[in-house]
Amino acid sequence: MSESIFTEEGTIRPAVLISAYRTGMFPMALGRWGEIGWFSPDPRGVIPLEEFHIPHGLKRALKKNPFEVRIDTAFSDVVDGCADRSSTWISPEIKNSYAKLFELGYCHSVECWREGELKGGLYGVAIGGAFFGESMFSRETDASKIALVHLIDRMKERGYTLLDTQWSTSHLTQFGCREVPRYQYMRSLNEALLVDAKFD
Repeated sequence: MSESIFTEEGTIRPAVLISAYRTGMFPMALGRWGEIGWFSPDPRGVIPLEEFHIPHGLKRALKKNPFEVRIDTAFSDVVDGCADRSSTWISPEIKNSYAKLFELGYCHSVECWREGELKGGLYGVAIGGAFFGESMFSRETDASKIALVHLIDRMKERGYTLLDTQWSTSHLTQFGCREVPRYQYMRSLNEALLVDAKFD
């Protein structure tokens, strides 16, 4: 893609990012310092909200209420937590690009805190009735899983219809994640984009 998609600061233009998500695409850096690649997996990973499953062990953890769950209070810290691994697609350009989307109200974080410390969370992009999950991390057992439970609850309460996980993984399948062909995903996405849902 041409350099015109980038701002002078080297971040992806917000309009380009939003347009990409609306057409089923998303960016990833090809390595920590690599160029930006654009992806539209087929099949696509989704968690149908009505099929979301909480494993028994996590149900027990939820009853103990181990974390204070906050929304959008430490977005950059959540992205940093997600990027803090030996191999990551979250480059500085990706971080800065999504920080701009956060400022514009399109990105959100769900955070798990305990004793004033961030223990885990997730972040993603919200457009219409779709939430595009980007990444999650844990510094303490079950932190990212509990963030996911709260994300699902919030989506249901506020009328969201699509949770896009990009790919399906063994970690996500325990929650009901499954793969759908691109044509089915695009149909669900187009329907979700017509929904006037508000995350915050």
